[in-house]
Amino acid sequence: MMDKVKELWPELEWIKDEKLRRQTADTWAMALEQSKLDADDLNKIPFTLKAKDCTVTFMEHKRAVVHMSRECAKIMGHFFVNNLPIDIDVVISGAILADVGKLLEYEKENGKAVVGEYGRHVRHPFSGVGLAMACGVPDTVLHIIAAHAGEGDMVKRTTEAYIVHHCDFMSFLPFMNK
Repeated sequence: MMDKVKELWPELEWIKDEKLRRQTADTWAMALEQSKLDADDLNKIPFTLKAKDCTVTFMEHKRAVVHMSRECAKIMGHFFVNNLPIDIDVVISGAILADVGKLLEYEKENGKAVVGEYGRHVRHPFSGVGLAMACGVPDTVLHIIAAHAGEGDMVKRTTEAYIVHHCDFMSFLPFMNK
């Protein structure tokens, strides 16, 4: 399973902290083991079921969010180095894990991705936190998973969570206007 995770996520290598890299990969492996989807599905299914006729795949969206989050963190770190500390490892891990719960939320029906029974009761920020907690992911990353979507509008986000949240929505909202 870990080979599939590494194939999906070459960006795991960007995480310098070996323990956090392993915890992030372990969370994805656990999600794939529990999912009704397989790793290949993630390169085919749309990243959102909310946008009509969306052809952007789950992995295209996810990898774009990870890349944008990393670059935003680096730029902010450059300009605000003395005033706003940013943990880039936490940003990368959080961006990789933000939608991991969708592997439990979604399933396939007649070859198409749909929100499954589990997903009708538990949205991906919650299931994602549960998966990550089981793999020992630190609270700073759990916060990003929990706060990346609309549910996070009710909490005070960390800088790292703001970065992932905004990168996620920058690559989501334009597709809602098509």
